Amino acid sequence: MPINQERLVDEFLTLVQIDSFAGEERDVADYLRRQLTRLGLNVMEDDAGKTIGGNAGNIIARMPGQSDKPTIMFSAHMDRVAPGKGIKPVIEDGTIKSDGSTILGADDAAGIAAILEAVRVVQEAEIPHGSLELVFTIAEEGGLYGAKALDRSQLKADFAYFLDSNDEVGAIINRAPSHQNLDFTFYGKAAHAGVSPELGINAIKIAAEAIASMDIGRIDHETTSNVGVVQGGVATNIVPEVCTVKCEVRSLSPDKLIAQAEKMITAARNSAARFGTKLDLQMTDCYSAFTIPESHPVIQLAVKACEAIGVAPQIKGTGGGSDASILNSKSLPSVVLGLNYKDAHSTRESVAIADLAKAAELVAAIIKQA
Repeated sequence: MPINQERLVDEFLTLVQIDSFAGEERDVADYLRRQLTRLGLNVMEDDAGKTIGGNAGNIIARMPGQSDKPTIMFSAHMDRVAPGKGIKPVIEDGTIKSDGSTILGADDAAGIAAILEAVRVVQEAEIPHGSLELVFTIAEEGGLYGAKALDRSQLKADFAYFLDSNDEVGAIINRAPSHQNLDFTFYGKAAHAGVSPELGINAIKIAAEAIASMDIGRIDHETTSNVGVVQGGVATNIVPEVCTVKCEVRSLSPDKLIAQAEKMITAARNSAARFGTKLDLQMTDCYSAFTIPESHPVIQLAVKACEAIGVAPQIKGTGGGSDASILNSKSLPSVVLGLNYKDAHSTRESVAIADLAKAAELVAAIIKQA
């Protein structure tokens, strides 16, 4: 199954130069609809965009196959993070990167390009295969909103592969954490900071003491927590009356997630109590943990495909979330495959052409080996 590397690279370069952000995926969605239609697939677009206030929905394409083989879904997301407009990719020593003024967008254009190239290879080589579903989601970055809005009843797949990881090609992510956001609002009392500061209560100080007493970072091998955003005050001459603090907790263990969240909440409440002030708390469950057993066909097929193309399979967990987290919660067994892009979400982001080709070859091998 020879990968057409030149075609694959051209596809990738085209994709990253189409501006696309969460809620603003229209141009890349239209491009994918055209490409998929040319490949003879049945293409539809759902109404997820309306659900989140975006200008495009999730793209779902189907390629009929043999009924005695499983129906397999491959997925990647269409959006990217900032700064991701006006990307100018350059190739140096077999590696694709941006000109340094933007991200590259390999997260997740590399996944899209690998899937499209694999389908072309399977068609050209006339490889027998089962039915395929290709799903390209919107608004993955920052909230997995496209996957959350995806109607599970529209999907016929027996299991799914999400190409969306900076792990090496051959990595099979079968375990991911639950994620909960904690938004605290600390209230103080405003006063003139120069004339009568003793009449005020500094909300930022309340928040700071709460944060100082929280255990932040790597809690254990399954659990992490973070304070990500602190906002408060309006001017240096005013004792700040309000301070908001946005935090998160992630854990592969639901019990540990609850325990860590409770510790952070207790720290916030104790700080507010010491100052005799009010505290508001908003808790949001972002997604749930999943674990796919190594004996499951979705993993066994990926392992078989890795071995067929000479790649060492690595079954492993992750501390991050992805659309796979959402689809697993919707009863579609899903794992994430590595693409080996480097420095994602930064202007140093890059991907080796060899890894891009190997990812496409792996997708084609999964289709062939099923």
